Formats: sequence, C-alpha cells, structure tokens
Amino acid sequence: MAIRYLKSSDTTAEAQAGADVRDTVSVMLARIKAGGEAAALDYSKRLDGWDGDIVVTEAAVAEAVRAVPQGLKDDIAWAHDNIRRFAEAQLATVSEMEIELRPGLLAGQKLIPLHAAGAYVPGGRYAHIASALMTITTAKVAGVSHITACSPPKPDQGIHPAILYAMQLAGADRILAMGGVQGVAAMAGGLFGAAPADILIGPGNAYVAEAKRQMFGPVGIDMFAGPTDSMVIADGRADAYTVAWDLVSQAEHGHNSPVWLVSDNGALAQFVMKLVPQLMAELPESNRAAAEAAWRDLGEVILCDTREEMAEVANRYGPEHLHVQAAELDWWSDALTSYGSLFLGEETTVSFGDKAAGPNHTLPTSGAARYTGGLSVHKFLKTVTWQRVQAKALPELARVTASISRHEGMEGHARAADIRLEKQRAKLRLAAG
Repeated sequence: MAIRYLKSSDTTAEAQAGADVRDTVSVMLARIKAGGEAAALDYSKRLDGWDGDIVVTEAAVAEAVRAVPQGLKDDIAWAHDNIRRFAEAQLATVSEMEIELRPGLLAGQKLIPLHAAGAYVPGGRYAHIASALMTITTAKVAGVSHITACSPPKPDQGIHPAILYAMQLAGADRILAMGGVQGVAAMAGGLFGAAPADILIGPGNAYVAEAKRQMFGPVGIDMFAGPTDSMVIADGRADAYTVAWDLVSQAEHGHNSPVWLVSDNGALAQFVMKLVPQLMAELPESNRAAAEAAWRDLGEVILCDTREEMAEVANRYGPEHLHVQAAELDWWSDALTSYGSLFLGEETTVSFGDKAAGPNHTLPTSGAARYTGGLSVHKFLKTVTWQRVQAKALPELARVTASISRHEGMEGHARAADIRLEKQRAKLRLAAG
C-alpha cells in the first residue's frame, strides 16, 4: 500500500490573500520611507488605535513591572534562565581561529556581533511573552550592542504589562509601542530614536512577515516566515488523546496554521480525527474559531505502512515543529533530517518549546526547515575572515595567483599579484647592495 491521505488540506484561497498582503505592505513601506515618523504615527493611530507615547518610558516599564503578579514574574524568569543558558551554550560552540596555510600565509576568522537588532513581539489576540524572551535574550547573549523591541499597543492600555516585563528582563535597550508594518519599518529605519536595525527578528502576522521579506537585503532578517506549522508522528503505541491535544494546541495559533498527523496505525489515526473536533470545542470561543478553521482547511492525516515511509513524509514536508510519539526514539532522531525543532517522546510537547524549555522557538516555516534552522546566537554574529601574507609566502602565492588570473582572462588581477613580487625582489636586491 502507498502513502495515503485520510484528510487533505484545501489552500485554494491562500494565493489571492498573499497577493493582497504584498500590495498593501509595499504601499505602506513606501509611505513610511517617504514620510518617516509622521507616516508611522499615522498608521499607528489608524491601525493600532494608539495615540500615546511611542517610545515606552522607564516609568511606564516600572509601572508594568509592578502590575505583573510575582508568580508570573517568577515563571518568566525561570523560562528566561533556560533560554539564556541555551543561547550561552550555543555561543560556546563557535570560536575565532587562525591557521598558517603555508609558511608565512596566515588566515583566520573573527566573530563580530551585529551592532543593532530590531525584535518584533506579536500582540493581537495573544500576549506573546515568550517571543520577547526568545528574540531579545538570544541577541543579548550574542553581544548585540543595541536591541530595539516593538509590540502592538492596545488602545488606552499600551503594550501588555507582562510583555513589557519580559522585554526589560531580556535586555531591550529601547521599546516602541507600535505594531505591524509600521513597527518593523520604524526599527529598520531608526525612527523614534532607535538605532537603525542591522537585522529584524521575531514572528508576526502575514503583514509583518511580508514587510520583513520586502526589506530584506539592506536589512537582514531571521528568516522568511510564514504561519506556524506542526507535525506529529505517532505509532500504534501513542495515546490518541495526547496526540489530539498536541494537534489542537498548535492549530490554536491561527486559522492559517497547518497541523499534520503521520501514523502507521489506521485505528489511532481515525480516533484522533474523531477527538480533534471534540477537544477544540473545549477551547475559549476566540481560540476555538481559529483552531477549527486551521484543522478544517489545512489539517492533514497521512497513513503510512512503515516507519521509513513516515520519516520520508516528515523529511519531505520539513515541518517547523516535529513531534515524535513512537517507539525507538534514537532511530527517529537519526532518520529525521528536516525540521525546525524536534520533540522526542510523549513526555515533551511543542508547547514546552514554544514557551519555556530553552531552545529558540523562532523557527523556519513553510518547508524552509529542509534547508535552514531556526534563530540562534549565530544569526547575530558575522563570521568574517582575514588574511596576512609574510615575505616567505609571497613568491609562490603571487605566481599561482597571476597564473590562474591570466588563464581566467583577468589581467588586472595578475598585475596586482606581479607588482608585489616585483617589489619584494627589488627590496632583496637593495638589501644585497
């Protein structure tokens, strides 16, 4: 039997929606580039409904800190400690180096942190506390000199107090009460006193993602991000109730967030398909509508005959989150090669990774995990190279360079090598006098 779909997705409406977003974002970015802070403020008033201070003051942060219950502060600090320690461990895996390739030919690499980063923290329906921790903390550990963070303010409230607390705990140097396209454009352009961002990081809605995509080039970005996606691999030993909740929890992200189940057990797959709508009915109304739409339109259930076929499907999809609830986890760890982050065993869950476990939750989506990983300290470090040539290395290096250059037809390159060899010979003649 072949790989077969018990439930397939329907993406017919996505293409037109994407075109509309691209056009809207293009107009907004052009207007903000031309109009600067005034244009960004206009969008903030009209789209965020915000007419207060854009730059969050120290007094406002202190007031937010007082408003956050101590128990939540402790929990945020616990998660921050995990995220920081994981980032520090990542940093320890990279180092500067120097090598003498030939006698007198020295080369090496340096690690230079970026000067400025702009971290976007989503607001909207949810208060994304964890996103503030994941982005800002990682940049801080990497040694970024100036970190601006922004988040959509609520009318008459501003940024959610817990998000503000997380931002300042993680080390943001400047906080802007501004969301959407105008927020990322402000950070990229150095508006409202921010240092112009060398890189824009953090998840956001389709408009934020498209704004980052259109600005990429002069400004770096963490990745081209689409809606979050998740896959569960489950064999016959998995608990259907747990699997179903894992799918529901990820569909909760939004109507355009696909969730996929891959199994080699038809009875389990059918039971999970029955459970998912029942569990979604237990969610709060606003969450339920998003999750039901994601499952209805984008959810997939894929039945395979063997675990090799299951691994093949996962590697082809390249899911952002890949959760294995199956026997012989070491086999799966070796067989799976295409994912943003891997969750092994039923004891873990993508929710742990989303909020508090430590590895970064800003991950490649839409199949990009087939060729790249997620946000890490490496994203904030420029690995640059250097070289130095001493006299004893010059003759052969100049000869080979000139030879290859002339065979390529690049006479200027050859002359640049020749002249150094000629100068060295002249110095030697002079010294021999």
